[in-house]
Amino acid sequence: MLRRTFANALLGTALAVTVTAAPAQAAQSRALTSPLPSTITLPSGFQPEGIAIGKKPYAYFGSRVDGGIYRVDLRTGAGRTFSEGPGTASLGLKIDDNRLFVAGGAGGNARVLDLRTGEVLKSYQLQPVGTTAFINDVIVTDDAAWFTDSRNAVLFKLPFGRHGKLPAQAVAVPITGDFVQGEGNNANGITTTPDGRALIVVQSNTGSLFRVSYSGVATKVDLGATETLVNGDGLWLRGKTLYAVQNRLNVIAKVELNRKGTAGTVVSRTGDPSFDVPTTIAEFGKRFYLPNARFTTPAEPTTTYNAVAVPIP
Repeated sequence: MLRRTFANALLGTALAVTVTAAPAQAAQSRALTSPLPSTITLPSGFQPEGIAIGKKPYAYFGSRVDGGIYRVDLRTGAGRTFSEGPGTASLGLKIDDNRLFVAGGAGGNARVLDLRTGEVLKSYQLQPVGTTAFINDVIVTDDAAWFTDSRNAVLFKLPFGRHGKLPAQAVAVPITGDFVQGEGNNANGITTTPDGRALIVVQSNTGSLFRVSYSGVATKVDLGATETLVNGDGLWLRGKTLYAVQNRLNVIAKVELNRKGTAGTVVSRTGDPSFDVPTTIAEFGKRFYLPNARFTTPAEPTTTYNAVAVPIP
């Protein structure tokens, strides 16, 4: 498959979500016995957004239509409905042991699924029903799950109890400091800093990257005088290397961060002919998997969708 690296990216309008969790490369390597498909067919009309992959060779995709979760065997490309949706979108996804955390988009909600059965373990209404919200992406740390809201300058935290017990309710953590809420999609993809002491959040409309403390204080990451990650969507952290999907630009930006996540350098942008507005990103078998959201294609019940795998830049 041909790949191309872009030195510059065109500006555009950002839409929805995100990103990633730490890879389990040793377990994944044992699961690989033959070349895996590079293209995964998803149901027509599904409108994929988020992707999550754990230690086993299975990918989970969320639908913007009704929030259904579709599970695909990466070895064969075969898939099935894993969990019926609640009628609101499923955007960013992350896996933590045997749980799947799901960001609920304009529904203002989030839920946690049992990864073995698809059962809903807990649902959370993060923003009141009827208010403007867009719960876009999620990252799981050792002691909490964190959700972004692209329409409000706030993060939502699910603090874990003993043995990872889910809380009764979420905690709202306002984003302060350098972060300024603007028109369109704001806080989108989320991950941790390389040292794990704070969060990294991309602001899609401005292309700014922020280091956000666990108390919500945002400091703009120094990417240089002219560099931005406009249309930044899903994020994936690999050591000190941050990969950011710039959805409508059809590229993955590679950013080398310092350990604290206060500064970074964009070293490359990589695209692929198979990209059709990819949104989020997950790793398995030394490849990145990205769902094509196809935001520039009319969304009809018959519209075809897929996810693609590319080598890690």
